[in-house]
Amino acid sequence: MELRRQHQHGFEYVDEGQGPVLLLLHGLFGALSNWQEVVEEFSPRYRVIIPVLPVYEMPLLQATVPGLQAYVENFVEKMALPPTFTVLGNSLGGHIALVYTLHNPGRVSQLILTGSSGLFEDGMGGSFPKRGDYNFVRERVGYTFYDPAVATAELVDEVFAVTNSNAKCLRMISIARSAQRHNLARELHRVAVPVLLVWGLNDTITPPLVAHDFARLLPQATLRFLDHCGHAPMMERPLAFNRCLGQFLGRSVSAPSAWATAAAV
Repeated sequence: MELRRQHQHGFEYVDEGQGPVLLLLHGLFGALSNWQEVVEEFSPRYRVIIPVLPVYEMPLLQATVPGLQAYVENFVEKMALPPTFTVLGNSLGGHIALVYTLHNPGRVSQLILTGSSGLFEDGMGGSFPKRGDYNFVRERVGYTFYDPAVATAELVDEVFAVTNSNAKCLRMISIARSAQRHNLARELHRVAVPVLLVWGLNDTITPPLVAHDFARLLPQATLRFLDHCGHAPMMERPLAFNRCLGQFLGRSVSAPSAWATAAAV
């Protein structure tokens, strides 16, 4: 299915399906296509909403994790989303999802994080993309995945276009530095909802130790590892990712988890 972009109240977003709301938040280099398999699997049973985060267009002083969290708050309010919903975030999107949950504890019923920042990340292999160096960008985008072949020419071209814009690069660097500074370790105990952590066992940007730290610090965390998988499990291992997500969404929120221990799939 083709993801149809919609525009309302100054927002650009995808809104597919009917049912309980599943709000998806992409990462710094994320695109709507990152969520293609999730939308196809869950839109028959859920209303799947993906706001396009203005990571390259927002005012420079607002290009921070708190600025993006405020953007999501405004989106939820203007779109009149239901009183409670589930939030799923990848990488920077997971970080924003955590901050949103901490600021709006009554709105989020369940939280799913995959390759989330908020504790530690080694973004883009420890350095930012070099302007005009296509080979460097291709290498660093490939660093996101266990199998560099997942970094298609189309994806590399998207990132290369960003790095060739000074204005976009400034915002990217501002947001990335904000994410590195904005450590949530002392706040995670306040996240009082069930949390599913789906992590690539071969993630080199937010390594498995980061997932274990999240599992230790979040009171109601369930951790699942996917083998042969890097920083974007929903792209690299979509079937296994959707299976983990479906099991989590299908269980009773009030029931104790029968699969709370970490396991590789």
